[in-house]
Amino acid sequence: MPAHVIADDAEARSVAAALADEFRAGASARDAERRLPRAELDRLSASGLLAITVPAEHGGADVRQETLAEIFRLLAAADASLAQIPQNHFVYVNVIRRQGTEEQQKYFFAEVLAGRRFGNAQSEAGTRHVQDIRTRLAPRPDGSYLLTGVKHYSTGALFADWIPVLARAENDDLHVAYVPRDADGVTVVDDWDGMGQRTTASGTVRLDAVSVPADRVLAHHLTFQGPQLHGAVAQLLHAAIDAGIAAGALAEAAEFVRTKSRPWFESGAETAAEDPLLIQRFGELAIQVRASDALLAAAARAVDAARADLTDDSAAEASLAVAAAKVHTASTAVEVAGALFEVSGTRSALNSLNLHRHWRDARTHTLHDPARWKIQHIGRHVLNGTKPPRHGLL
Repeated sequence: MPAHVIADDAEARSVAAALADEFRAGASARDAERRLPRAELDRLSASGLLAITVPAEHGGADVRQETLAEIFRLLAAADASLAQIPQNHFVYVNVIRRQGTEEQQKYFFAEVLAGRRFGNAQSEAGTRHVQDIRTRLAPRPDGSYLLTGVKHYSTGALFADWIPVLARAENDDLHVAYVPRDADGVTVVDDWDGMGQRTTASGTVRLDAVSVPADRVLAHHLTFQGPQLHGAVAQLLHAAIDAGIAAGALAEAAEFVRTKSRPWFESGAETAAEDPLLIQRFGELAIQVRASDALLAAAARAVDAARADLTDDSAAEASLAVAAAKVHTASTAVEVAGALFEVSGTRSALNSLNLHRHWRDARTHTLHDPARWKIQHIGRHVLNGTKPPRHGLL
């Protein structure tokens, strides 16, 4: 059955809200049993949500980034693992939009509209740093390439139709090779054992002399030679996931206190929900969540504004706005997910309830890249007017 084609932003939000409600019901059990969400991802593909950033001239809704961020926030509030899986899908759709030829765009956007999923083979372990990419694209006489390397943290690859692979070609220039999941020489290993985001299957991808046609390779290094939003878009979705984790944890904490917690005897309250100290703490946490949501929305609007008029200044403002949102949402996700136990009491720590999945997801996801460097770039801009660097993590 072909995927539904979503018409506009309003429909995209409506579809996402309905799917989030559906996915929430089984999220705890999937996490506890490490049951991979294959059926749920098929529902996501069929819904048309994975194609909402396809440009209008290619048949997509081309939704605003504010809409995309809200969709990720909704999905992450329901199931943070499930929301994480398509993050790289949208990043690599964006790469095609930015660097794809007309023919590459025509082909791959049709694939996305049909419900095909992009995975990710980007990070490598044991190298000097995250941008020390050693996977190689070796040119062949006929113009094609041989792709060789090992990737880790490959979120989405196990469930993908296509795996975008970050690799170095001649002159060490960075490229993205779009490789079929079932191509000869591709092995995807489900060896992810993170304490959080348990069902993302963020394991290993091995690439053993994989043949890649020339028209499946994009020159990613060109992205960073001028004003760009690649990093801002990617980081915006990470921030949305953190905001969603915080919202989901706060909602579950409130439900637990309303229905299961007992009031502290000194409070004089009949129910825990009437305890003035708990009311105070929930108010503090809600303010943090609201502030994160506001920063997320403001960052998304800054990215939308920069997309409409891309300059050095507009790209810098988008990156800084997203950086501020990411710092705040990351802190809020960890704080609120931890405070869930503080406000809910001893019973909330029972392993059988699996309430700790919110904290495990928050703590795991917020390790993606360090907030301290985002704060550095914001501070340098405030004090010295220094524009943020052009790379994919800001």
